[in-house]
Amino acid sequence: MPKTSKSSASETVEVEGYEGHLENLEGGYTVAFEKYTADADLAEFFKGLPDDQCQSAHWGYVLTGKVTFKSAAGEETFEAGDAYYVSPSHTPVLYAGTEVVEFSPTEQLEQTLAVVTKNMEGAG
Repeated sequence: MPKTSKSSASETVEVEGYEGHLENLEGGYTVAFEKYTADADLAEFFKGLPDDQCQSAHWGYVLTGKVTFKSAAGEETFEAGDAYYVSPSHTPVLYAGTEVVEFSPTEQLEQTLAVVTKNMEGAG
């Protein structure tokens, strides 16, 4: 059975306001151990995707802090101790001091992150 942890994850991503430790698991899912170090509404970075929104579903657990997801149905905030599911077609709002563990379908996540990364690079 595959397993990983924050310290053993094979990929680390650090950008202003975000630290992530990611591992692609067998079965087509990615687990991300994420820490947000700044408040940020990331909607602008999803431009160019269908409806300018994230195209991946996410299952997660908030260890500390809170995270908000905006969609056509409104917005929902999940706080420390909450487990959550977010369907595709959303944008996230991050809050400093938050840590989450999140599982996402790898293919959908990679397609979304390719656009987000390009947009972040274009923003400087």
